[in-house]
Amino acid sequence: MLRQAGTERPWSGEYVDTKAVGVYECRACGAELFRSETKFDSHCGWPSFYEASAEDNVVLREDRSHGMLRTEVLCGTCHSHLGHLFDDAPQTPTGDRYCINSVSIRLSPAQS
Repeated sequence: MLRQAGTERPWSGEYVDTKAVGVYECRACGAELFRSETKFDSHCGWPSFYEASAEDNVVLREDRSHGMLRTEVLCGTCHSHLGHLFDDAPQTPTGDRYCINSVSIRLSPAQS
């Protein structure tokens, strides 16, 4: 998935319903990508976030595959494929929905 820009089946990912507090990192290189505070339930079948933890933690690239125009989300460090960005989340502070594959990320739980 990370190198071939694949997508996991909806509702099959490890982090779809996760509510744990922590930092989501790139599964390939360990770079910080998203924080749990920005995760929300978008009912789309993939973990969704409304912003990256820092602007340069992700790279956005035009994706015209499958006859659609989308914005691909890549890890800012190793350029692994993470998912896609959509601007269809008016319920969030940014209006954005980073739709991310669970297999592309790993949750590092907050220390209590």
